Amino acid sequence: MFSFRHPGRRRPPGLPADPATRRVDEILARWADASRTKVRDRVRQIEINLMIAVQAGVAAALSWGIAHEVLNTPQPVFAPAAAVGTIASSTGQRLHRTVALIAGVAVGIGVGDGLMLIAGRGPWQLGVIVTLAVIGAILISGRGVLLAQAGGTAVLIAALSPTVGELEYPRFVDALIGGGVGLVVVLLLLPFNPRRIVQRAASYPIEELARQLSLTAQAMRARDPAAIGRAVDGFGAIESDLVNLKAAVEGAKEVVQFAPARWHRRQTLALFTQGAEHMDNAVWSSRGLARRAVSLVADGEPLPDCLPVAVDRLADAVRLLHDEFRHGRVPDEARRRVLRAVHDASQGYDHGVALSGAAVVAQVRSAATDLLQATGVDREDANKLVREAARTTATPT
Repeated sequence: MFSFRHPGRRRPPGLPADPATRRVDEILARWADASRTKVRDRVRQIEINLMIAVQAGVAAALSWGIAHEVLNTPQPVFAPAAAVGTIASSTGQRLHRTVALIAGVAVGIGVGDGLMLIAGRGPWQLGVIVTLAVIGAILISGRGVLLAQAGGTAVLIAALSPTVGELEYPRFVDALIGGGVGLVVVLLLLPFNPRRIVQRAASYPIEELARQLSLTAQAMRARDPAAIGRAVDGFGAIESDLVNLKAAVEGAKEVVQFAPARWHRRQTLALFTQGAEHMDNAVWSSRGLARRAVSLVADGEPLPDCLPVAVDRLADAVRLLHDEFRHGRVPDEARRRVLRAVHDASQGYDHGVALSGAAVVAQVRSAATDLLQATGVDREDANKLVREAARTTATPT
């Protein structure tokens, strides 16, 4: 397999460092990074899907067995359906989702059974039953799971009650059993490893943030506004991955809260949780930095070497932060690198930056504040540290 050097790394001897060659290197490096990311994401998704499949199979078997053998329900089809529905729901807030599922069943049963006693059965009755069941679900919660369960249950009650006697009671009990068994399986019997879940979700957005910062610094040195603009787009593309990271953190919190086998992961998870809360702001501060860098280069303003150096140091700090979190270490080195970036950027004032250059310095400071908060420093202390690093004339240690 061919491998390509990262755009910021040393070029092999003999190749000219002209703009066209740099552009080709950038294209190839971006393609290589994307290919590696796709393979890594596919492997991770396969592992997660296999675990979900095992959880669903165990939950379906247990819920059927309990409903059929213990409670003597003849055909407890809704018990495994509810169990699988609980497991298939996105990680995080499974307890709330299961309660919503059971509440939705109750609403559907109550509305469907009551209206059939009054108006009989038929197409228009079915439509009215579903409408009233969904309205009732909206008044109770408005959650998507509750709306779907209320409407679906109303349809089943209206369509199957003429031929299936006493459907209402087993349906509710089956949902209760299935949802409860699903929770037991995912939280007690076969819980995900919360640390692995969060690490997998965090790897790509953090690595991509560091990569886009490095590309921004390189494009600033080359005075290439188009390349900086592509980095701006790259920062924006991280947003969806940050949403997935937040969902993974919520799911991991649920696991370490209710699964005794995972309680020992609470401290490690706390580090990732505080980082995820502020990483979104760090991405948008970095995007603002790149936008101002586009104007700086396009307008031909002075661009002292200390500015791309500072952006590179921010990239290094992000990588260190990820590494220290993965190993459960206090991110002291990442904090040092962040403050060094502030110090370097502030030297731009001594070299005579113009309007956009001053804005880049400000955005470095903003991103630094966000990253310090991601390491566990509260906002007030983070602002104080950034101000002190900006004022000092000595290299922070």
